[in-house]
Amino acid sequence: MKKEKIRFAIIGLGNIGIRHAKHIEAHPDAQLVSVCDIRQEALSFFDQSSVRLFDNLDEMLLKGDFDVLSVCTPNVMHAPHTITALRKGYHVICEKPMATRSEDSAQMILEAEKAQRTIFVVKQNRYNEPVQQVKQLLQQGILGKPYLINVNCFWNRNMDYYQESSWRGTRMQDGGCLFTQFSHFVDILYYLFGPVDTKSGMVRNFAHPYTELEDSGVFLMETASGALVNFNFSTCSYEKNLEGAFTILAEKGAVKIGGQYLNTIEYQQIEGHVIPAIHIQAKANDYGKYQGSMSNHDQMIQNVIQTLRGEASIMTSAAEGHEVVRIIESMYASVHSD
Repeated sequence: MKKEKIRFAIIGLGNIGIRHAKHIEAHPDAQLVSVCDIRQEALSFFDQSSVRLFDNLDEMLLKGDFDVLSVCTPNVMHAPHTITALRKGYHVICEKPMATRSEDSAQMILEAEKAQRTIFVVKQNRYNEPVQQVKQLLQQGILGKPYLINVNCFWNRNMDYYQESSWRGTRMQDGGCLFTQFSHFVDILYYLFGPVDTKSGMVRNFAHPYTELEDSGVFLMETASGALVNFNFSTCSYEKNLEGAFTILAEKGAVKIGGQYLNTIEYQQIEGHVIPAIHIQAKANDYGKYQGSMSNHDQMIQNVIQTLRGEASIMTSAAEGHEVVRIIESMYASVHSD
């Protein structure tokens, strides 16, 4: 018996919203029904298609005829748009960050429970094969007790990036680099090692005076098992992204997940174990003037479909998305003003 397609709608047709649309339309078990954006020029991308166009979320939710809403709006709108959709009875895919305040992400979870609907939080770097390999090593105890984790996230974001969208670089709508650029790395830290406690941090704005935010930071953290964590980030890498890397020193081995997008195993020396060669053609989200994280949104859409059909478990739950927001809040709270 042929299964019905899962029907999707999208609010927010910036770079990431268009990426959601492309992957939904490419999936044989998905159907893109409606899109919504307040900008007519954004809606024009779908002029020649059968997708219904809206410039008002309430109207799109009222017309319905879909199962899942992808929320791809600016950071500060993730919570209100998700809650509105949940209250109308829709499942939600929420782009990162889940929210910019943990009180908002906690409210989102309550609303999902009341509506008996699911929030799928987008953390596509979890699908990276090197990340999955190291996750298995940790779960199986092959690496033994972790001692020290070093996280380096060194990207480039220039003036063109911030001029592309008025909300970027603003304290209220953006929230900061840890929310917009590097929440994926906070998520992978949590995904691999569980809850972490932030001890201290420093941030600076070295090269982006036209923003309200920091562009670089260093943090000292500790995992629940007692491992030390150095977390370093910057958007000042000269002209292009340099790396996104996790180096793990543990009782029975050392391993480094590296490349620009956590897409390679750069080093391994593990007692009685060798991670198989991983050959990933780096497929970053390419936005022309800058690049984002690995483009695994196709796997995310697949997970949504399989989860709703009862064929798989959710990759990133709302509770996990909430915890990442809480960790980022704790990181910013550890920073003392000069």
